[in-house]
Amino acid sequence: MEISTGTRASHADREKVVRLLARHMEDGRIDLAEYDQRAAQVYATTTTDDLQLVLSDLPKLPKEPAGKADSSPRIPIWQKIEGTSWLGVSVLVLLIWGAISLSVGEFTYPWPIWVIGPWGAVLVFRMLTGFESGRFSRHMG
Repeated sequence: MEISTGTRASHADREKVVRLLARHMEDGRIDLAEYDQRAAQVYATTTTDDLQLVLSDLPKLPKEPAGKADSSPRIPIWQKIEGTSWLGVSVLVLLIWGAISLSVGEFTYPWPIWVIGPWGAVLVFRMLTGFESGRFSRHMG
């Protein structure tokens, strides 16, 4: 067993770095794929020194004003992306269903509910419980 010499990183330390990465992505310094890679690296990191390596090639961001930090959105960036994908696919399948129904001359079986419903339910469950962010396991345990 190898013992690390650096200071161990906490969940709060990792979340702070992921929020900084999200701000860099919003500013256009990194793209979604790079954000995803760096966020995965952050969650796999055990020391604070390794956390700083993830941000080493990015400029320091100014501190957010206290009012803005309190009003920050509760929905993480990846959930916004997933929600946007769900909305886009939902509109697409509804348009396809509408075109089919229009061409047949009557409403056909509403099959889009099997695409929209379960996917939306999973997204709502994950958003409300914080399942993938680790908050779920802390509340359960």
